[in-house]
Amino acid sequence: MKKSFALIVLVALLISSCGSGSSKKRQAKSDTSMENTQQIKLITVDPGHFHAALVQKIMYDQVSRDVHVYAPEGPDVEQHLDRIASYNSRVENPTAWNEIVYRGSDFFDKMIAEEAGNVVVLSGNNMKKAEYIANSIAAGLNVLADKPMIIYAEDFPKLEEAFRVAHEKQILLYDIMTERYEVTTILQKMLSQNEEVFGKLVSGSREEPAVTKVSVHHFSKIVSGSPLIRPAWFFDVEQQGEGIVDVTTHLVDLIQWECFPEQIINPIDVSLSAARRWPTIISKEEFKGVTGLDDFPEYLKKDLKEGKLNVFANGEIIYQIKGIWAKVSVEWNYKAPPGGGDTHYSVMRGTQCDLVIKQGPEEKFVSTLYVENVKGFSFNDFTAKLRAAISILPYDGLEVEAAGNNSLKITIPQKFRIGHEEHFGQVTAKFLEYMKEGRLPDWEVPGMITKYYITTSALAKAMGK
Repeated sequence: MKKSFALIVLVALLISSCGSGSSKKRQAKSDTSMENTQQIKLITVDPGHFHAALVQKIMYDQVSRDVHVYAPEGPDVEQHLDRIASYNSRVENPTAWNEIVYRGSDFFDKMIAEEAGNVVVLSGNNMKKAEYIANSIAAGLNVLADKPMIIYAEDFPKLEEAFRVAHEKQILLYDIMTERYEVTTILQKMLSQNEEVFGKLVSGSREEPAVTKVSVHHFSKIVSGSPLIRPAWFFDVEQQGEGIVDVTTHLVDLIQWECFPEQIINPIDVSLSAARRWPTIISKEEFKGVTGLDDFPEYLKKDLKEGKLNVFANGEIIYQIKGIWAKVSVEWNYKAPPGGGDTHYSVMRGTQCDLVIKQGPEEKFVSTLYVENVKGFSFNDFTAKLRAAISILPYDGLEVEAAGNNSLKITIPQKFRIGHEEHFGQVTAKFLEYMKEGRLPDWEVPGMITKYYITTSALAKAMGK
């Protein structure tokens, strides 16, 4: 990780825009111009995480219904196919995917050799993801990857190189950032850009950062209407990745996306201050409850203490980015409280007010945007100013109501409450737009490089490396 920032910046700038969504090799084989409305053909590789199926929860006009799946034998691929089958067979808006499956230990080599599609979807065991990304890109395939792209600092150079090769081959490499599509986050970003309401983002301090984002997740949950069965390897941080490099990817991404919209961010703009990690304790009974296994596999025995599994799924990073102090934190519990689920807490501190997202019991676990700590205005004057500001946003029906303690709450019509699972379709649709345009926005690639520099450097720091 100790490498020249000047080199990193140069690489980032060189690859800050990617070319067409098809390699020259494949153009020679068949017409793959997006202008000629070529069908996108998905290839799903080793789908060990349920996010791989969520990409296919809806159909897309420009995507072929035939999806090739390459995976080793085992329950991961079978659970993935069951989820796709449930989408195909549902009563309301059924999908029509045709899964063409290859099972075998040589699945990845087979995928490369057969050239059955032009977009590789990666969502599963993260231990080999850096290798899968690099080899897919080298073969001229576009890649849509679930987070995290990498989980160790040692893989950071591989990721940089993958982006360089993608630029050279004029193909796209993109990660799935679903949280950009959550309505309260979008509104928080929009209002933070309104100086009449928010003022300017303060610099903050290490003790009181300008931006704080906390995400709480749960091992036991319901997905697509059914209890989620997780693979045992999900609890092995050497395969899944520690929390500090996993869910924090979303939080780091949101800080860059909200605080510095469409700005090129490079690793040289970042200074890490502190990082820490701690475990979630899982009993054998809890482990069985989400995996169906009676005992811990041999590879998890290293993480057992007094018969319970210690999963380093929790982490915190405090850092500066372009002079702004930020903190991100992820926590994993076994199960959510009744009526609850995964939650998101976020604060952006401005010179005129704070924009706060809460999702706790008081909000009935519904993500809610508050405007707090109003400064320099009478409360009535500020309320009128906020109402005027939301009236011009592209969300009809937004309202402002008092929330006590000099705070206001933005009420959001239910039609804008799109669930987390549906966000995967929104991300995929945006990726398909980029495929048609033949490039990513100039700020996306440097932002992804910086994001993974932050998370993997933070893990190394937390481990004392």
